[in-house]
Amino acid sequence: MPPKKKYDKPGQPTKMTPETIGKLEDAFIIGCSDKEACLFAGIHKDTLYEYQKKNPDYADRKRMLKDTPVFNARKTVANSLKKDQNTAKWYLERKKKDEFGPNQKIDAKITNIEDIINAISGA
Repeated sequence: MPPKKKYDKPGQPTKMTPETIGKLEDAFIIGCSDKEACLFAGIHKDTLYEYQKKNPDYADRKRMLKDTPVFNARKTVANSLKKDQNTAKWYLERKKKDEFGPNQKIDAKITNIEDIINAISGA
Protein backbone atom coordinates (compact mmCIF):
# COMPACT_ATOMS: atom_id res chain seq x y z
CA MET A 1 0.00 0.00 0.00
CA PRO A 2 1.51 3.40 -1.01
CA PRO A 3 2.15 5.90 1.78
CA LYS A 4 -0.50 8.54 2.32
CA LYS A 5 0.25 12.09 1.27
CA LYS A 6 0.81 14.50 4.10
CA TYR A 7 -0.89 17.87 3.87
CA ASP A 8 0.04 21.01 5.74
CA LYS A 9 -3.62 21.80 6.35
CA PRO A 10 -6.24 19.41 7.64
CA GLY A 11 -9.14 18.42 5.41
CA GLN A 12 -9.31 17.82 1.70
CA PRO A 13 -6.92 19.60 -0.63
CA THR A 14 -8.40 22.59 -2.44
CA LYS A 15 -10.11 22.08 -5.76
CA MET A 16 -9.24 25.64 -6.69
CA THR A 17 -6.01 24.80 -8.44
CA PRO A 18 -4.44 27.04 -11.09
CA GLU A 19 -5.93 24.69 -13.72
CA THR A 20 -9.44 25.04 -12.22
CA ILE A 21 -9.12 28.83 -12.00
CA GLY A 22 -7.96 28.88 -15.62
CA LYS A 23 -11.03 26.90 -16.70
CA LEU A 24 -13.32 29.22 -14.76
CA GLU A 25 -11.72 32.25 -16.38
CA ASP A 26 -12.00 30.69 -19.86
CA ALA A 27 -15.73 30.32 -19.22
CA PHE A 28 -16.22 33.76 -17.68
CA ILE A 29 -14.43 35.47 -20.57
CA ILE A 30 -17.10 34.18 -22.98
CA GLY A 31 -19.91 35.33 -20.70
CA CYS A 32 -20.82 32.08 -18.94
CA SER A 33 -22.85 32.16 -15.75
CA ASP A 34 -21.33 30.96 -12.47
CA LYS A 35 -23.22 27.68 -12.86
CA GLU A 36 -21.92 27.11 -16.41
CA ALA A 37 -18.36 28.03 -15.47
CA CYS A 38 -18.38 25.68 -12.48
CA LEU A 39 -19.77 22.88 -14.62
CA PHE A 40 -16.96 23.42 -17.13
CA ALA A 41 -14.33 23.55 -14.38
CA GLY A 42 -15.71 20.49 -12.59
CA ILE A 43 -16.45 22.15 -9.28
CA HIS A 44 -19.54 22.97 -7.26
CA LYS A 45 -20.77 26.57 -7.12
CA ASP A 46 -20.19 26.59 -3.36
CA THR A 47 -16.49 25.97 -4.01
CA LEU A 48 -16.34 29.06 -6.21
CA TYR A 49 -18.23 31.20 -3.70
CA GLU A 50 -16.03 30.07 -0.80
CA TYR A 51 -12.95 30.92 -2.88
CA GLN A 52 -14.39 34.36 -3.61
CA LYS A 53 -15.03 34.97 0.09
CA LYS A 54 -11.40 34.19 0.84
CA ASN A 55 -10.16 36.11 -2.23
CA PRO A 56 -12.34 39.22 -2.71
CA ASP A 57 -10.13 40.41 -5.57
CA TYR A 58 -11.16 37.34 -7.55
CA ALA A 59 -14.83 38.33 -7.37
CA ASP A 60 -13.88 41.67 -8.98
CA ARG A 61 -11.82 39.88 -11.62
CA LYS A 62 -14.76 37.57 -12.38
CA ARG A 63 -17.08 40.54 -12.91
CA MET A 64 -14.57 42.11 -15.29
CA LEU A 65 -14.09 38.88 -17.22
CA LYS A 66 -17.86 38.49 -17.61
CA ASP A 67 -17.99 41.94 -19.25
CA THR A 68 -15.52 40.90 -21.96
CA PRO A 69 -18.18 39.81 -24.51
CA VAL A 70 -19.99 43.15 -24.10
CA PHE A 71 -16.75 45.02 -24.63
CA ASN A 72 -15.91 42.94 -27.71
CA ALA A 73 -19.37 43.50 -29.18
CA ARG A 74 -19.16 47.24 -28.49
CA LYS A 75 -15.74 47.37 -30.13
CA THR A 76 -17.02 45.48 -33.19
CA VAL A 77 -19.99 47.82 -33.55
CA ALA A 78 -17.76 50.89 -33.16
CA ASN A 79 -15.37 49.60 -35.83
CA SER A 80 -18.29 48.81 -38.16
CA LEU A 81 -19.78 52.30 -37.89
CA LYS A 82 -17.22 53.70 -40.33
CA LYS A 83 -17.71 50.92 -42.86
CA ASP A 84 -21.38 49.98 -42.74
CA GLN A 85 -24.27 52.42 -43.05
CA ASN A 86 -26.79 49.85 -41.71
CA THR A 87 -24.75 49.39 -38.55
CA ALA A 88 -24.63 53.14 -38.08
CA LYS A 89 -28.42 53.38 -38.42
CA TRP A 90 -28.92 50.45 -36.05
CA TYR A 91 -26.61 52.05 -33.50
CA LEU A 92 -28.39 55.41 -33.63
CA GLU A 93 -31.81 53.76 -33.33
CA ARG A 94 -30.71 52.20 -30.07
CA LYS A 95 -28.58 54.96 -28.59
CA LYS A 96 -30.72 57.94 -29.63
CA LYS A 97 -34.22 56.45 -29.62
CA ASP A 98 -36.02 59.77 -29.33
CA GLU A 99 -34.37 61.13 -32.44
CA PHE A 100 -33.73 58.06 -34.60
CA GLY A 101 -35.97 55.31 -33.19
CA PRO A 102 -38.45 53.57 -35.49
CA ASN A 103 -41.32 54.10 -33.06
CA GLN A 104 -42.16 57.68 -32.45
CA LYS A 105 -44.11 58.70 -29.42
CA ILE A 106 -47.46 60.37 -30.08
CA ASP A 107 -49.22 62.24 -27.32
CA ALA A 108 -52.95 62.58 -27.81
CA LYS A 109 -55.56 63.96 -25.52
CA ILE A 110 -59.20 62.89 -25.86
CA THR A 111 -61.62 65.38 -24.43
CA ASN A 112 -64.95 63.86 -25.38
CA ILE A 113 -65.10 60.13 -26.14
CA GLU A 114 -68.74 60.29 -27.25
CA ASP A 115 -67.83 62.63 -30.16
CA ILE A 116 -65.19 60.14 -31.35
CA ILE A 117 -67.58 57.17 -31.13
CA ASN A 118 -70.23 59.10 -33.06
CA ALA A 119 -67.70 60.12 -35.70
CA ILE A 120 -66.53 56.54 -36.18
CA SER A 121 -70.00 55.06 -36.28
CA GLY A 122 -71.25 57.72 -38.70
CA ALA A 123 -73.91 59.04 -36.38
